[in-house]
Amino acid sequence: MHYIWKEWKENIRGKGLWLSLSIIVLISISILFRSSVLSFDKGFYVLLINLFDTIIYFIPILCLFIGAFSIFQEKEQKTLIMLLTKKDNYASFLVRKSAGLYIVVLVPLLIWFFLYLLLLKFNFGIDFKGYMIFVAAIVCLSMVFLQMGAAIGSFSRSRMQIIGYTIFVWFYFFFLHDFILLSFLPDVTHENVRLFSSAYFLNPLQAVRMFLETGMGVYSFGHMSRLLEKFMWTKPVFFLLGNLLIWLAVSFGTAIVFNRKEGYE
Repeated sequence: MHYIWKEWKENIRGKGLWLSLSIIVLISISILFRSSVLSFDKGFYVLLINLFDTIIYFIPILCLFIGAFSIFQEKEQKTLIMLLTKKDNYASFLVRKSAGLYIVVLVPLLIWFFLYLLLLKFNFGIDFKGYMIFVAAIVCLSMVFLQMGAAIGSFSRSRMQIIGYTIFVWFYFFFLHDFILLSFLPDVTHENVRLFSSAYFLNPLQAVRMFLETGMGVYSFGHMSRLLEKFMWTKPVFFLLGNLLIWLAVSFGTAIVFNRKEGYE
């Protein structure tokens, strides 16, 4: 509880969280105005897909910066050495810090999307299950990139390094990962398509997108080819959960193994 309260006070004083939230709010409202001409019955799904396609560019990089600077601030202010001297090791510190980050970032985000649902109710027929799928997709995406950000903050020695690593991670998942897989596409066969599928859904952006779009009925897998059946060898929700577990574990492990002691030694 101490870490949550400390994280909350630091974010109240800082501008990063509120700037990030205001960007999400402005995008959401602008998409709502733009979608006001859509039909009452089908407009709800179109709006959510359009909103997701827009904020998916912002949430990863905002969460990366928030997570990274939150950890790095502990080094700069010399509070990390005090916490570690008292009773915590770095793994214990990181678990509590990550829990604080999740709550401080996700609670305002969830409150906003609850208010947004009330605004949508005046314009569209609401599918509550579809909206919960949308919110779950946003929450998973935020958790993955917050934890990656915490890892970046752990092994970075300066704010410039944080900016460099953050832009690289964002660029990799948005462009480079799919670009690399495209070079292997001509060699995909029935024998290795599952391996290709696993690599494809290792990208959190693709796993979240597939989970959201199948949950809303955008994609139907009723009449798939044999190759596509092997590509989708498990349900999208399991791809997403697997992706979440893998990246949380990798980010957590990376933060512990490669954490830099500069700033608190």
